[in-house]
Amino acid sequence: MPKHIGLVGCSAEGAALCYKTICVEGAQHFGSYAHPEVSMHTHSLSRYVASLERNDLQGIADLMLSSATKLKACGADFLICPDNTIHQAMDSVEPRSPLPWLHIAEVVAQEAKAKSYKRVGLTGTRWLVESDVYPSKLNAVGIDVARPSPVDRERLGRIIMTELVHGVFERTSVSYVEGLIRQFKEEEDCDAVVLGCTEIPLIITDENSALPTLDSTRILARAALRHAMT
Repeated sequence: MPKHIGLVGCSAEGAALCYKTICVEGAQHFGSYAHPEVSMHTHSLSRYVASLERNDLQGIADLMLSSATKLKACGADFLICPDNTIHQAMDSVEPRSPLPWLHIAEVVAQEAKAKSYKRVGLTGTRWLVESDVYPSKLNAVGIDVARPSPVDRERLGRIIMTELVHGVFERTSVSYVEGLIRQFKEEEDCDAVVLGCTEIPLIITDENSALPTLDSTRILARAALRHAMT
């Protein structure tokens, strides 16, 4: 039997995309219609946002650990969190967690290394791009990171938090993100872009991106499927 996946949700759109990827792509590993058992727990997004706004990483960790405890009680064998931003709290979460985690930035870094990328652009919320979540994992495997300018961080963050997490996909916002990725390619000499918000893959794919994409949501889901088979 494959391992039972515990999914710690934060925003609905990102969690739903990760869950759907596990269920749909599970058939490639386990046969028609088959996928590992999946349980999900989500606290209200408002509680995470409140902690982020006051830079309360311990508050975020406490919410994640609460979900972890509930998922262990459901029978989960390991945990994933399809939200990049709250991975800032993982240093506090992992030592106290009742179950092991797959770290989203670690699996993205492994994918980037496997594809021989040298320098990647980072997209995501302002909280994420100003953190060390991705630089620490990517630098550890020899990959440089380019971040958006302060102005772009603010605008991209507003798009994510006022549109994407609510399932709103404005054409002007899509065009803006496409332009930001072109800047990474033309001005920052990047050879790939990390879609470091789990909602960005809903508007950006390899079809409309000037750079190859590292889709953190689906990379995490696929890593979970592989881990479930071990």
